[in-house]
Amino acid sequence: MTKMERAGRYPVEFNLNGEPVDGFASPRMLLSDFLRHEIGATGTHVGCEHGVCGVCTVKVDGKAVRSCLMFAVQAEGAEIETIEGMAEADGSFSALQEAFHQNFALQCGYCTPGVLMSLSEFLGRNPDPTEDEVKVALSGNICRCTGYHEIVQAAMDAAKAIREGAA
Repeated sequence: MTKMERAGRYPVEFNLNGEPVDGFASPRMLLSDFLRHEIGATGTHVGCEHGVCGVCTVKVDGKAVRSCLMFAVQAEGAEIETIEGMAEADGSFSALQEAFHQNFALQCGYCTPGVLMSLSEFLGRNPDPTEDEVKVALSGNICRCTGYHEIVQAAMDAAKAIREGAA
């Protein structure tokens, strides 16, 4: 047993946006807190801390996950994607980010990282959604500012751009 293990903190290692990261977490430390406070990836926001609002959504092994409902120690060895890893390799916006920009699909921006991560996973599974399917995909993300119209339009525009880019 190492000194840190005796102190109640355990080593946690995973790939974050394609890069290996490591830190120490208590057994009950949430992934959202680990990302923000241990790793310094502050793009993942924390809202309700009950898994209801979707603000803290990240992708774990390709699936959208509420990071406030997952312990950091559960992420050991995982591939985790956060908003910080969404941009293209050259630093330009991804198709989804560009669509949000073009459609003014944010106000205060607090919910935006979680919305983008949820939509990223959704559009990866369904590159040609209907508006109703987008609305269902967004049903787990609460935004108090925009009224969702612009968000849905941005998702539709991003889906089109992604399809055209793949063609």
